[in-house]
Amino acid sequence: MQGKIIKGISGFYYIFAEDNEIYECKARGIFRKDNQKPLVGDNVEIKVLDETEKKGSITALLPRKNVLIRPAAANVDLALVIFAVEDPRPNFLLLDRFLIMMEKEEVPAVICFNKKDLADEKKLEFLYDTYHSCGYQVILTSTRTDDGINEVKQVLKGKTAVVAGPSGVGKSSITNTLQENIRMETGEISRKLKRGKHTTRHSQIIPVGEDTYLMDTPGFSSLYLTDMREQELKNYFPEFDRYEGECKFQGCVHIHEPGCAVKEALQNGQISHLRYDNYVNLYNELKEKRRF
Repeated sequence: MQGKIIKGISGFYYIFAEDNEIYECKARGIFRKDNQKPLVGDNVEIKVLDETEKKGSITALLPRKNVLIRPAAANVDLALVIFAVEDPRPNFLLLDRFLIMMEKEEVPAVICFNKKDLADEKKLEFLYDTYHSCGYQVILTSTRTDDGINEVKQVLKGKTAVVAGPSGVGKSSITNTLQENIRMETGEISRKLKRGKHTTRHSQIIPVGEDTYLMDTPGFSSLYLTDMREQELKNYFPEFDRYEGECKFQGCVHIHEPGCAVKEALQNGQISHLRYDNYVNLYNELKEKRRF
């Protein structure tokens, strides 16, 4: 039987199988021998050892589409990054760090600005335009009024999505709204996953529809870019792409160089000042980190 790993802790893996049941499984020793570690999001084959207790063994890892290091996960189709419009106000530097991470991993990101009922049209327009102009899909939502929720459902349909964002922005409210009418409720998943000693704050996947999964990512209050040189950073700001090759100097990093097409676009209002300022801050952060 095949299934997807929705949580792993202390050597136990919880598999949401094709019969819509959750099985507690151990991985066979062959994975350790081959230096393979099953990850949340992995599609696997399992052998059922106890049908009543829903226990089994993972016998094979199926080929992976991709692997994320942070959070450690496999086969991610999409990143849904959720920030509030207000209460709390969005931390744009944190948002951009996450977008850079997803650009680096080649995982498409969709930005959800929640609590739209707390902001006026001018603020909503600013948020939408700033990130939509970079090429990102932006959804404005409110769980109070259900605005934008159907759009989120359509985006997620048939995908495994990482859901991330700081605390207090409404991630749980949105997740619960998405689960209202499905065959498996959160309570059932929680009872299966949290029994006994196997509790954790690690990533876990919640099935919310046919072939549709949400991966919760705890600990998203701070995020630091690693394994990247400052010269690479420009590659992960998609709004810079259209000016590639138009700068006076080859290898221009769009900071101090004269004849820079990106800085010219900035002056002409074609690139967001907020995004560019964050780019410069992150560039300097990476440069400083390399010195030490």
